[in-house]
Amino acid sequence: MKASATTTRASSGVTHAATPPAPKAPPVKAGTSDVIAGTHCQIFPADNYWHADIRGLPVNAHSAQWLAAMGAGTRKLHPDFGPSDGAQPVPYGIPITVVPAGHPRVTVAFDYDDESDHLGYPLGADTAIEGGPNADGDRHAIVVTADTCELFETFDTHSAATGWTAGSGAHWSLSSDALRPNGWTSADAAGLPILPGLLRWDEVATGHVDHAIRFTTNLTDASHLWPARHDASSHHDPTLPPMGARFRLKASFDISHYNAQTQVVLRAMQTYGLVLADNGSPWYFQGSADTGWPDALISQLKTIPASAFEAVDTSSLEVSANSGAAR
Repeated sequence: MKASATTTRASSGVTHAATPPAPKAPPVKAGTSDVIAGTHCQIFPADNYWHADIRGLPVNAHSAQWLAAMGAGTRKLHPDFGPSDGAQPVPYGIPITVVPAGHPRVTVAFDYDDESDHLGYPLGADTAIEGGPNADGDRHAIVVTADTCELFETFDTHSAATGWTAGSGAHWSLSSDALRPNGWTSADAAGLPILPGLLRWDEVATGHVDHAIRFTTNLTDASHLWPARHDASSHHDPTLPPMGARFRLKASFDISHYNAQTQVVLRAMQTYGLVLADNGSPWYFQGSADTGWPDALISQLKTIPASAFEAVDTSSLEVSANSGAAR
């Protein structure tokens, strides 16, 4: 049985700003095949941090310490998605809901009100919730508007007769590299969007993943690295990894004896890596909730040793502190 990552957040007390008007739907740009199925919506521009090739980056000076803190010497990767085998009514993973033009938008009441985006959210009876409608855990909801290519994400998402509530809510234009205000959370403790870091079955099945993958660990430092905007820890300890730390599967790790689909994922981990985005079980990485995930792929991914990874220094990628664009 899979264990859900448990989210911990701390409010910064920042006053929220007005959300800009919805953008027009952008054209798909060259350089990435990362488009949401059933839409023309590219998941952020081709120059975005999530699409940055990190094969040539130097190893981070704290790599050995961070790996030790995460128990890399004895742990293996854990895909936090795939068949639930009857343990819950939907597959493990975080679902993605695509809504058409004109979908009604609702007001959502947030626990972390001062760090949430206040605008209408396209939530409704068609909104898929992580774990199913009666689930415990993080209850993430990810919604993409097919016409305007906007991304809405909430966690601890609930609907009742009195209206919608969530722990926090965040909004992005998928055509923009703009980041949230520094210090703000999102549906992730790192203040980052979840969608670009989800491994999706449709992209694995086509043989190409061109983005980094979101993952969690249990103990983190009370700091964050660009482009992360938020941290959620009381530990001031540089031997613990900060939110936004990025890890790469070593080029020396032999992937040739894995099946073709597993190799697709492992190549992405060598090229784009893993991004630490939330507090939760160590070395759990996230994917979409999809009935198509093959058992053989999930089983092979569970055999990858965490010790085969290294933290990388991403400082050279940063163009601007308030932009997700990467060199």
